[in-house]
Amino acid sequence: MSASGKGLSDRRLFERPWVFIRGVPEMRFLPPEGPAEIAFAGRSNVGKSSLINAFLRRKDLARTSNTPGRTQELNYFVPDGYSGEDGDIPPLALVDMPGYGFAKAPKEKVERWTRLVFAYLRGRASLRRVFVLIDSRHGIKPNDEEVLGLLDKAAVSYQVVLTKCDKISARDLRQRIEDTAEKIRKRPAAFPDVLVTSSEKAIGLDELRDAVLSATSG
Repeated sequence: MSASGKGLSDRRLFERPWVFIRGVPEMRFLPPEGPAEIAFAGRSNVGKSSLINAFLRRKDLARTSNTPGRTQELNYFVPDGYSGEDGDIPPLALVDMPGYGFAKAPKEKVERWTRLVFAYLRGRASLRRVFVLIDSRHGIKPNDEEVLGLLDKAAVSYQVVLTKCDKISARDLRQRIEDTAEKIRKRPAAFPDVLVTSSEKAIGLDELRDAVLSATSG
């Protein structure tokens, strides 16, 4: 099954079980390129693992922790039921990227994660889009600006996803969406539509699934 073929066109892809296949601490451990890849990036306390679990309808696929920065590798997830051999590869792989901006870890380890992420963004031809998660209560912070700048420089398509929208008033959320859209409007690699989600309340998950399908089908 090719990355652009059958299996990417509807949400049923996210109803089947997904499995963790590999944690990648260095570029040399990346799986062979084949399926289209989408990646989730965000600050260490943005709720990335919780959103991935909700997105894939699983409770514990992506590891969640009260300690920000627990994700220290590029973690790969694919829909179950494919052998991985030629003609039977998964149509899509999801990559959970290490959190940035805050991590209770030695400086040298954080720098190593950062180098890994930058190398992946610059060198992975099968990467179709990065979904950058931003806490809707706080908006785009300087660390986020740095990552958006890196994605622009690497010419990697990305889309902003506001998380924890249930933790903010409707009026403040509307303003946050407008502010975020304005901040990314002139960024060359940014997809213009801002997505709004809550993993706890299951808000915006189908819209996010549709965005993933759109980014990887073509």
